[in-house]
Amino acid sequence: METIVNWINENSDVLVHYGIQIILAVIILLIGVKVAKFCSGLTEKAFAKRNIDKAVGGFVANIIYALVFAATILMALSQVGIQTTSFIAILGAAGLAVGLALQGSLSNFASGVLIIMLRPFKSGDFIEAGGKSGSVEKIEIFSTELRTPDNKVIIMPNSAIMSGAIVNYSREKTRRIDLVIGVSYEADLKQAKQVLQNVLDEEPRLLKTPAYTVAVSELADSSVNFVVRPWVNTSDYWPTYFSLVENIKLALDDAGIAIPFPQMDVHLHKDSQQ
Repeated sequence: METIVNWINENSDVLVHYGIQIILAVIILLIGVKVAKFCSGLTEKAFAKRNIDKAVGGFVANIIYALVFAATILMALSQVGIQTTSFIAILGAAGLAVGLALQGSLSNFASGVLIIMLRPFKSGDFIEAGGKSGSVEKIEIFSTELRTPDNKVIIMPNSAIMSGAIVNYSREKTRRIDLVIGVSYEADLKQAKQVLQNVLDEEPRLLKTPAYTVAVSELADSSVNFVVRPWVNTSDYWPTYFSLVENIKLALDDAGIAIPFPQMDVHLHKDSQQ
């Protein structure tokens, strides 16, 4: 015990010096974290004021936070006497090794940058990509968050999104509804066509321009198929779709026009010897 006390007395100046340095390093680290959060929040607010997509703002804010935090760590290490130049070299070598081991994560990061630059979709758009579909909630450094119509959250790697086709259902203001309506071969085609046109004329959400299309498209095995193709505002797509399907069925029933459906006839033959 006496040896330890003597050692402390002999090295008190050194201990005080390094103690102060460590305290300063901790203060720098705490201040740096707050500065990183402040810069990140400030960036996000600046993007929001300029009416830039919030997903883009969140992505850039995350990058700024990471950069400021990394700079803070280097400053704190420098304060305690660690040579940051050699440390950066070590980090570079380690980063290369980690990069090779985490090629998938780097691919996700690169894909996230491409999403921000090319902007194939924005926050709030309903998209289909990588075999999944949903509304874009946020775009982050490594992943994109989607919310499905039944309120499930899908977190997709950015590389999975950018590696295939992306279908954006929300980019254009208008969409076309494509329906195929089959009627019996015994039905009066002119009457059936008029019934379909009447249903479309009575639907207030349909756009006048472009005009809708009602035409015979196919003489199928058991039905004559009409294509019904009206245009609507994108926001009205599904309500109008469901309404048209119901109203067309009711109108054809009222007109006595049959819609064919699969049937099976079973014939029983009685054995005359029994």
